[in-house]
Amino acid sequence: MEEFHKVRRLPPYVFEQVNRLKASARAGGADIIDLGMGNPDLPTPQAIVDKLCEVVRDPRTHRYSSSKGIPGLRRAQAAYYARRFGVKLNPDTQVVATLGSKEGFANMAQAITAPGDVVLCPNPTYPIHAFGFLMTGGVIRSISVEPDDTFFPPLERAIKHSIPKPIALIINYPSNPTAHVATLDFYKEVVAFAKRNDIVILSDLAYSEIYFGDTPPPSVLEVPGAMDCTVEFTSMSKTFSMPGWRIGFAVGNERLISALTRVKSYLDYGAFTPIQVAATHALNGDGSDIAEVRAVYKRRRDVLVESFGKAGFEVPPPEATMFAWAKIPEKFRHLGSLEFSKLLVEKADIAVAPGIGFGEQGDDYVRIALVENEHRIRQAARNLKKFLSTADDTLHNVISLNARR
Repeated sequence: MEEFHKVRRLPPYVFEQVNRLKASARAGGADIIDLGMGNPDLPTPQAIVDKLCEVVRDPRTHRYSSSKGIPGLRRAQAAYYARRFGVKLNPDTQVVATLGSKEGFANMAQAITAPGDVVLCPNPTYPIHAFGFLMTGGVIRSISVEPDDTFFPPLERAIKHSIPKPIALIINYPSNPTAHVATLDFYKEVVAFAKRNDIVILSDLAYSEIYFGDTPPPSVLEVPGAMDCTVEFTSMSKTFSMPGWRIGFAVGNERLISALTRVKSYLDYGAFTPIQVAATHALNGDGSDIAEVRAVYKRRRDVLVESFGKAGFEVPPPEATMFAWAKIPEKFRHLGSLEFSKLLVEKADIAVAPGIGFGEQGDDYVRIALVENEHRIRQAARNLKKFLSTADDTLHNVISLNARR
């Protein structure tokens, strides 16, 4: 039978191929060191868990919740933006709770996209940025992910030559997967471009608190006038090690937030109320939990960069996020990122995310997640060194599937 229309617009999920191989290796007894999925292994801080347990004992909290987010949670998010970015938000009209930033992005696409609408999207980027719009009938025009002067000339060409004219520009800094970090001056140019061309900015700021330098990543909403055209998405998944809790936020322009809120009201009743109360408690905390999480990822980053470098795989130190974005060693680059990732599972007991899963511009890279402890990262480096040292003898006949055509 023919595939359904929307399913036809989605390519096979690249990461699933690595996941199947990983599961098969584990079933055979292999100890796979999983640096693939960005699934935090750190426990949610105990105070947040305790608040959840306290509230869940009240049967009144077991009823349907609020799709928009309970008032206390929206106030807490507005207070966080005021403290962290100096941005004033009205919690009643400019904040909506989401089931993670991924759901927020997908439902924003539902809210603002008509069939054939063009959206400007970085390549490589987190898959939902593109596929949220593709599933709604939108069209993606790829742009650069580098937050520098090279970012804007292709944008101008896209505006000039896209028919119809693009409706939105997606930005994601700190970037998943590349870990690029944007400056406030860059954001000022982005806002000026958007206002000059009457397009919407959709900013994914999920990694705002996972940074390793002295300067915290800014929000595009810090730019004067950005509120006129911008919605920004954040998540508690990485900041508070709460990935399975599914709590995030969209904040910004009232008209866009209203559209998202209306779509969500038809689709969900919001997260479980005790989860929302616990999330409120986390946002109203003193920030020490965030600092501890940041320190753990920094230590892991440093161990990864040092140990993989000594093993013969150079990994540039990321400035932010819980990922490293590393170019495949030259001798393996012809294979492409998917085949190289499969080799790492088969020959080195290491799982990473193939760059092709984030867009065709990522195929020379793999994404390495900092989701194993320092001991396991060093073990991965030892496995990698052994693999690389014997690869010339054992892999001389391995070629890319694409190269056979």
